Amino acid sequence: MRRRRRTSADPAAGVCPLTGPIAEHCWTTRSAEQTLALGAALGRSVEGGTVIGLVGQLGAGKTQLVKGIATGNGLDDAGRVTSPTFTLVHQYPGRVDLVHVDAYRLAGTQDMLDLGFDEWMDDRAVIVIEWADRVRSAIPDESIWIEFRATGETQRELVCTARGEAATSCLDAVRGA
Repeated sequence: MRRRRRTSADPAAGVCPLTGPIAEHCWTTRSAEQTLALGAALGRSVEGGTVIGLVGQLGAGKTQLVKGIATGNGLDDAGRVTSPTFTLVHQYPGRVDLVHVDAYRLAGTQDMLDLGFDEWMDDRAVIVIEWADRVRSAIPDESIWIEFRATGETQRELVCTARGEAATSCLDAVRGA
């Protein structure tokens, strides 16, 4: 797995006046196993209250990453993690609760709010949203966005942008793992 780090906003400072620190990291994974391993590192590092938005084409590896996050967060059986395409939301226990949302079938932000998004927002849960670009305005500014870019048959670039203290700390911990 290859890693690079860039900062955005003010490149010299890596700070946004509205959200605080901003960091961007790019990882290249060459297999489903490497995507799981990256997710596990995220799951070990993420704190309750964090929202992670996932963006990418069908089959890009979003659910694989969530399986890894669940494992790193303490779920014993990653095989239990499936995409909530039809149920819209799955919840998994762990060090902190993991709320896994699939926004593909949602019409927009109001549908996300109707699901109870505001009720999940607390320090006891991490919320991971597949197809997050469909509900972008519901997601807080202080969050982690991961864009999946297919660069080969099994190779992916995962471009991660973190805004806010907790989000940038999480990505920095993963980068150092």
